[in-house]
Amino acid sequence: MKVAIGIDLGGTNVKGILLSENGEILKQHYIATQDDPEGKWREKLLEMVKYLTNFWQDPIEMIGVSAPGLASNDNKSIAHLPNRLFGLENFIWEEYFGTKTFVLNDAHAALMAEAKYGVIEGYKNAILLTLGTGVGGGIMINGQLYQGLSQMAGHLGHISIDNKDDELSILGTPGSLEYAVGNYSISRRSMGKFQSTHDLVKAYLANDTFATWLWLDSVKKLAITIVSLVNALSPEIVVLAGGITTANEALFRPLNEFIDLYEFRPKGKKTIIKQAKFTDLSGAIGAAAFAFSKC
Repeated sequence: MKVAIGIDLGGTNVKGILLSENGEILKQHYIATQDDPEGKWREKLLEMVKYLTNFWQDPIEMIGVSAPGLASNDNKSIAHLPNRLFGLENFIWEEYFGTKTFVLNDAHAALMAEAKYGVIEGYKNAILLTLGTGVGGGIMINGQLYQGLSQMAGHLGHISIDNKDDELSILGTPGSLEYAVGNYSISRRSMGKFQSTHDLVKAYLANDTFATWLWLDSVKKLAITIVSLVNALSPEIVVLAGGITTANEALFRPLNEFIDLYEFRPKGKKTIIKQAKFTDLSGAIGAAAFAFSKC
């Protein structure tokens, strides 16, 4: 049986899996990340690889790594991630592990997981948006992950939807989708009334007037972004992933109603909108899937 190790390097945890090519998770493991000036996170990844390798009786020929930042053009390292995970930039994982290793951005990995084993399976053209602390994304064109110049494609949270907002995103975009939807900005957007999107949605469901206005305004901006992306890329399916999607119908019902208002539908054909299948292991699953696609 062909297997791969998939690793998702996050700021809190290193998540690792041993995955068969048909999508079966044979083993999973979690280790706390040590993000410090000495770069001890590297030791945690090596510990993860050794743990998963020891579980399997045969040699493991490939590893996929999902990490924040922009991957190098050859997908051998993370080329750009300032001020986080010291030593990550330009670190060659393959030399460290002694095994063929492929590296990609964490949102790209989430798309790969859905494309290979999740709700995107069977489609050729798709967009994925990750809605959490910030907003990330990935694009699939003709069955292939589109990474673009400098591996930057998919930074969909940094689309400008309202340049009257003064705050710039981390990429310098005024009035970004990430500011309008991301959990990181909820306290400022709510003038301190809510500290998380979960609290905002809870108040919305309790018919709080201010919460209703703020939440539906965010959902409307998300809908406008999705419609704009559909107009530009014409995907078959748009998938939403990340913690904010756990709002379920509180998100998807008004979102679809707004999309019904704004989407151009030749011959009445509506773009499919779905919630992602995978949650916290999506990065590790997608990284392993990416490794399979390269070998």
